[in-house]
Amino acid sequence: MIKVGIIGGAGYTAGELIRLLLHHPEADIAFVHSTSNAKNPLTDVHEGLLGETDMKFTDRLPLKSVDVLFFCMGHGKSAEFLEEHPVPQNVRIIDLAQDFRVKAHPQPLPSEGGKDSPSSASSSTVTPPRGGAGGGLSWIYGLPELNRKEIQNAQHVANPGCFATAIQLGLLPLAANWLLHDDIMVNAITGSTGAGVKPAATTHFSWRSGNMSIYKAFRHQHVPEIRQSLAQLQPGFNASVDFIPYRGDFARGIFCTEVVRIDPEVPEEDIVKLYKQFYETAAFTHYVDRDLDLKQVVNTNKALVHVEKHDSKLLITSVIDNLLKGASGQAVQNMNLMFGIDEHAGLDLKPSAF
Repeated sequence: MIKVGIIGGAGYTAGELIRLLLHHPEADIAFVHSTSNAKNPLTDVHEGLLGETDMKFTDRLPLKSVDVLFFCMGHGKSAEFLEEHPVPQNVRIIDLAQDFRVKAHPQPLPSEGGKDSPSSASSSTVTPPRGGAGGGLSWIYGLPELNRKEIQNAQHVANPGCFATAIQLGLLPLAANWLLHDDIMVNAITGSTGAGVKPAATTHFSWRSGNMSIYKAFRHQHVPEIRQSLAQLQPGFNASVDFIPYRGDFARGIFCTEVVRIDPEVPEEDIVKLYKQFYETAAFTHYVDRDLDLKQVVNTNKALVHVEKHDSKLLITSVIDNLLKGASGQAVQNMNLMFGIDEHAGLDLKPSAF
């Protein structure tokens, strides 16, 4: 059994991660860390687990007792944790925050003694400087549809962002065939769980219900990792990704549309063929020959993609569950790949289709 530790156990992503791992055939949760909830039952916070576990939160960090750590803390907290708590070299790490996703923004990491210079990063690897005999800590960007082989050999994985996952899965087949040449227009709407468990004015039910709004237009934090992945497949890509995010009147899911300029002479069936070929062996991403809706993916680790051509414009639609394929489900998928077990283990989930 894979022994699992979870750091930052009180949030939505941690709750979903615990739910998945409790029923995972090859994983066992060793501890769930939360200083503010220490010694309290997990079900005091994650009430959906009532009747499934009697585990309690702990403020202890038995890092040597686990094979893999999941970081479910707020953005920036993962790097802070590693500065204060050196992790044994043999323990693998999957970070659900944004700390190590983008090569252009490395974060300093400590080791268990000594100093060394960072190693150079490959196109899919983030290598922040880290002291210690182990040298540079390399972080693989954990989008399986892009870096599957690298994830299989990784010690540390930076789990992608939720919006970034949905948007990239709509665009990767085009980048792989060097078909992105002009600015890309993206609109995507997310559920309230995307804002995290901490209450805020824009997550209050009376505000969110029957309402919509835009936030972080053209400056969302997920754009750099999207551009990084597109450039990995299509070197030299430098067009703009104009992303308009929306807050939606629902709890979970991301519905994304992307508009890309394309040669009007290219037949739609040729583009569809590229998508089907690109995702032919993907475990959870599927091209679909019909219009999409959110309930086809909510409560699953699936991503569905659809395209249609309108003269010189290509409309791409992609949908995911922001807490599963956009966070905890993809993290478990990455764990499965890292430990060489069935990629679907713990992730055969039924969508909330009605």
